Amino acid sequence: MDEYKGFVDEVNELVLCEGYTKVSVGSTKTNPFIVKYTHPKTRRGIVNFMLRKKSFKISVFAGNFAKYPDVLSGLPESMINLLNKAHTCKNMTDPGKCMDKCIGYDFHIGDTHYQKCRFGCFQFNVDSESIPFLLEMIKSELEARRAA
Repeated sequence: MDEYKGFVDEVNELVLCEGYTKVSVGSTKTNPFIVKYTHPKTRRGIVNFMLRKKSFKISVFAGNFAKYPDVLSGLPESMINLLNKAHTCKNMTDPGKCMDKCIGYDFHIGDTHYQKCRFGCFQFNVDSESIPFLLEMIKSELEARRAA
């Protein structure tokens, strides 16, 4: 995992500089090690790092994705494949089947329409191919949140 240290350091600096200073470290059944960054005032998350047995993943909470459609349309096929595997948002397809206030992400990439659960939609493997796209997505999301 040493090859990803620079990426983790860069993301850490980006989100801390934007005020996402509430950092929690823990574990779950599927993630033996997880680091979550949230804003202390808004309690909105921005990224989670997850170390799994066989992979290193990141979740980006990209609620402003509509403000940077070129970033999504530029994702490589490997990241698009992970989007395809993400769970469909139950509230979009069958209202009332999930938490009341929960709403997923509704977007298009090319001709494909996605209605994905926000708790897994933008969850990607961290690897040499995905890192530039992940940085672009995180920077775009932070910029959109700053402008709001």
